Amino acid sequence: MIFTAENILLIGSILIFCSIIISKTGYRFGIPTLLLFLLVGMLFGSDGLGLQFNNAVDAQFIGMMALSIILFTGGMDTKFQEIRPVLAQGIVLSTLGVFITTLLTGIFIFFISGWNSTNIYLPLTTSLLLAATMSSTDSASVFNLLRSQNMNLKHNLRPMLELESGSNDPMAYMLTIILIQIIGTNNLDIAVIFKDLLIQFFFGGAIGFALGKFAVWIINKIELSNSSLYPILLLSLVFFTFTITDTLKGNGYLAVYITGIIAGNARICNRKEINTFMNGLTWLFQIVMFLALGLLVNPHEMIDVVAVSLLIGVFMIIVARPVSVFISLLPFRDLPFNARLFVSWVGLRGAVPIIFATYPVIAEIEGSNQIFNIVFFITLLSLVIQGMTISKAARLLHVDLPAVKEGNEFGVELPENIDSQLKDLTLTAEMLKEGNKLKDMNIPQGTLVMLIKRDNEFIIPNGQMELHEGDKLLIISEGNQPNNNKP
Repeated sequence: MIFTAENILLIGSILIFCSIIISKTGYRFGIPTLLLFLLVGMLFGSDGLGLQFNNAVDAQFIGMMALSIILFTGGMDTKFQEIRPVLAQGIVLSTLGVFITTLLTGIFIFFISGWNSTNIYLPLTTSLLLAATMSSTDSASVFNLLRSQNMNLKHNLRPMLELESGSNDPMAYMLTIILIQIIGTNNLDIAVIFKDLLIQFFFGGAIGFALGKFAVWIINKIELSNSSLYPILLLSLVFFTFTITDTLKGNGYLAVYITGIIAGNARICNRKEINTFMNGLTWLFQIVMFLALGLLVNPHEMIDVVAVSLLIGVFMIIVARPVSVFISLLPFRDLPFNARLFVSWVGLRGAVPIIFATYPVIAEIEGSNQIFNIVFFITLLSLVIQGMTISKAARLLHVDLPAVKEGNEFGVELPENIDSQLKDLTLTAEMLKEGNKLKDMNIPQGTLVMLIKRDNEFIIPNGQMELHEGDKLLIISEGNQPNNNKP
């Protein structure tokens, strides 16, 4: 069966429905959700139920849109106060770390190329190209795993890993494009390569910053009759940012990530609607992207590259990634050894390497089909080995902390321009020993109990109301009020 205009909605809806149902089951067993989306795509693909999807250009286009949204949303969720202490570490990991990973892995691939057991014959430049496509950690996978498991880590590791995964795709992308150009022209000009890198970083950073400021200004300035239009307006700016940056030879992925950071750390109206819309859209495009990539691969073709993929995958996990992390983090001596080990383990591969592997296919580089199949197999290997063990590795290396609850159980949020705090509090017998009425509670000045939740009932309180052990109080306080454990 092939995709047509008549059946694309039917097939697409079935694929998305099955993916979500299967992911719910898989999550209970610690299987990464995004891995399941890939497997569903493979199950319905040409070697499974027979859906024919073999257009690398379409898959690349889907991936481009998806990554723009994923990186922008990830940037919006990245707070300056969290990344400021780890900004230098994240930048070094996303640049020098990617370069070292590419170099070490490329040399290793060239070393094993030609072995009878590996079944690949790649020159050095093509070996480096294969390594470059896999050199960055996958933003979709890292964001998804850390946030879906609500992981809280010591030493600011979570913002560091999210910053690295959100900002290292541009470096891997540039290395991939440059190596494709070198292979196509047989011309290695270091000055041209250095110039291209500077242009990509400069225009990506400058345009991302400028359009991020513009996005904040237009969202707050314009008055729309329907609040649902604000996130759609922002979405149009995301795609505009990517395309205009790419047109000017900058890096679009870096630009949309920076735009997201600028927008996420500014006061913007209708933030709740925007966050809800962008988070839902991110999930949709993650599903569509992983399904499309799963459909694109022909699993029977990966049989020929199993041995070499295992060798390369294991080398990247236990040698290339740890070496690149330890070298990159050498100047930061306050980061303990166990934290460096954990950063080394979170070298997740995912959709980004597979998307980057479509570039050699489209450019018709010799051996590009082998490159694509090797990258796909290593992605599966990484999601299984590393993705399923991240929380266990955090506990084993003693870098985990108790999860921090976000928001409140009442689902109530305040506009950003109100300088107040909301929190919920569960009453204990100790809190009620001085009296069980609200007027008896020692409530600080500037604090107000807005709502009480008792079992499944919501109650508007007054001073004479009797309180019970286990009641949940929704409390509003002035912005400078301390966050005490009791009212």
